[in-house]
Amino acid sequence: MSTEPDRRRRRADVVGILEPNPYPLVAITVAVATVIVLAVVGFFLGTVDIGLAKAFNSLHVGALGAVTTAVYHVISPVPAIAITFVVAGIIWWRARDLRPALGFGMTIAITWLPSAVVKEIVHRARPDVALLPHPFPVQPDPGYPSGHTVYITAFVIALVWVVRETRWHQVARVVGVVAIVVVFLSVSIDAVHYPTDAAASILWAIAVAPAARVVWVDWAMPRIPFLRPRDGAAVPLRAHR
Repeated sequence: MSTEPDRRRRRADVVGILEPNPYPLVAITVAVATVIVLAVVGFFLGTVDIGLAKAFNSLHVGALGAVTTAVYHVISPVPAIAITFVVAGIIWWRARDLRPALGFGMTIAITWLPSAVVKEIVHRARPDVALLPHPFPVQPDPGYPSGHTVYITAFVIALVWVVRETRWHQVARVVGVVAIVVVFLSVSIDAVHYPTDAAASILWAIAVAPAARVVWVDWAMPRIPFLRPRDGAAVPLRAHR
């Protein structure tokens, strides 16, 4: 019979993002309920926070404005996908196992991509550039939720899971929270999104990412022959202490 040290040792041999969720149906239920609630709320927001959007946009001057615009461009869809591939490649190299790399990338994708569908359904307009003190070039798509903010939040959550059993876990959490705040402020100061767009996006990712991980890592991967657990795989990313 397995002892508690044996169980702890087995958990230590699994990269954090591969550790099964003990409550998968709860994760799915929370995600579905959150998406429905956020979508319904989106239909009623209108221009409720246009005043706050203008106040944020008034900060878009000098070096701060340059930084927020750069942040917006750096995690636009094409660069964001490239960043995800690079980090997934590093995870694959460090873990010597493709599964945590795909768990990382697919958790982000399954969390991020559906937000674009809800964005088209809700179709909330972005802040009116005619009302802004420092308008950003008009963006052609609706604004709710913010894809940039969903992406960075999902990225941070997935990365924190990957390094959960390593000395980098706390660093990833702190730096990740800072990154999310920076993106929230950037899209709000650029006024490419209402602040409520960005806030809803953080809630979206926090609720949907666990379900995305369950769907891909716990349910899909074991059914794909070359992604099934195997002896000697999932070497931890833990550094020697």
